[in-house]
Amino acid sequence: MTATSSPTAPRERLLDRRYLPVVVGVVALVTLAAFENRAVMTILPVVVRDLDGWALFGASTGASLVTFTVATAWSGSWTDRLGPRPVLLAGLGLFVAAQVVSALAPTMPLFVAGRALSGAAEALVDTTLLVLVAQALPESLRAKVFASFAAAWILPSLLGPGLAGAIEGLAGWRFVFLGPLLVVPPALVLLRVALRRGGGPAATSADDPGARGRLGAAVLLAAGLAVTTFSAPLLDSTATRVAGLAVVGAGAVVVVLAATRALPAGTARLAPGVPAVVGLRLLTSAAFTGVGSVLPLMLVTTHDVSTTVAGVSLSVTGVMWAFGSWLNSTGRVQDGVTAAVRTRAGGLLIAVGAAGPVLLALDLLPVAAGMVGWALAATGMGILSPTLSTELLEHAPRAERGRASAAQGLAISTGVALQTGLVGAVVAWFGPAMDGPRFAALMTSGALVALVVAAGASRMAPARARQRGDAAPRPA
Repeated sequence: MTATSSPTAPRERLLDRRYLPVVVGVVALVTLAAFENRAVMTILPVVVRDLDGWALFGASTGASLVTFTVATAWSGSWTDRLGPRPVLLAGLGLFVAAQVVSALAPTMPLFVAGRALSGAAEALVDTTLLVLVAQALPESLRAKVFASFAAAWILPSLLGPGLAGAIEGLAGWRFVFLGPLLVVPPALVLLRVALRRGGGPAATSADDPGARGRLGAAVLLAAGLAVTTFSAPLLDSTATRVAGLAVVGAGAVVVVLAATRALPAGTARLAPGVPAVVGLRLLTSAAFTGVGSVLPLMLVTTHDVSTTVAGVSLSVTGVMWAFGSWLNSTGRVQDGVTAAVRTRAGGLLIAVGAAGPVLLALDLLPVAAGMVGWALAATGMGILSPTLSTELLEHAPRAERGRASAAQGLAISTGVALQTGLVGAVVAWFGPAMDGPRFAALMTSGALVALVVAAGASRMAPARARQRGDAAPRPA
């Protein structure tokens, strides 16, 4: 029984002295990753121009996805075996190396190598942060710290592009990559107590005989994702469209087959427990990406708005995602609403909210009204993301939390890549002929996937809990 289940015990607070250093440390690392993400998106065109690397523009954005996928599969077993401390330190070491290589790269191939290192670093850090939160914080505070992760993206989403542009204008784009290194030492200082006390492996950690097979499947998955993502330009020309369809289709088949081996058994059928949570995470990522990835392009091409106005969708995403995460973390919601109900509500909010951008694409709503719909969808994502993360930690055995966290990361990257590949293929096929109805059809596909998430929400609970009805909320 947790402390909060007693009527006389005070509710534990995220900012209590014993938890504050680890909370500040992990949030600092999430904020660092968010600023790095937004800054790279902002200055990448300048880098490509200065290094004359137009042919490698796609590789500069896709290299990190490929290495993230492979490193994620490897990081889970490593974390379970050794604990989060060495994996986190390795991830931060790779992050420093990635930033230095990117900042000093004299040619575009070396810059792409830096971005590849960055993807591997992100995988190691993401996996260990989830495990570290599980070890250092009680269950009652996990939803709140995941809400703080979402809030950590607000300022980077609002200020990151402008700050990166200002640094580039004053000192050059290379300093954009060196600046984030200043955050690493203080974050490590704040995390040192948690890493020392709770940074070891689980007491019952066992060998992982399937690790080599999952790593091989992840390498195959990364290859499929690369093919699916980078082959869309073949659809741009009528001379290469047949070959392009064959290549993209083959890549998609490889992704599906590899994912069935790299993800937990039963993920495809949403088997109760960890497989269902991982499967819902994949579907959630695909649903949200299906709408959000085309929204700025749709606004620019069909409504002739400026890139600044189109970029407002990113700000709406960050702010309302954080709001949904905060709402999910409140005591009333955690104590009175089951995870299945919250997951169902999040999926429905994405599906209903997607109607705003869809009607906007069809010119049946003004821009402001369409953004209100997108705000609902982002709120749904804010509810879903921490709910699935907390459920993952609850269902995963302590000795397998690293593997479960890695599976979640693979599911996210797979869902995003598959939907991005679909979007890229359709946009490349129609080119300048992309119009409102075609954008609406793409975004509707994302809404339909969100409905599948809502329908599958009850699959997370083990069979015995579903037979009891899972009516009584668990103690916070």
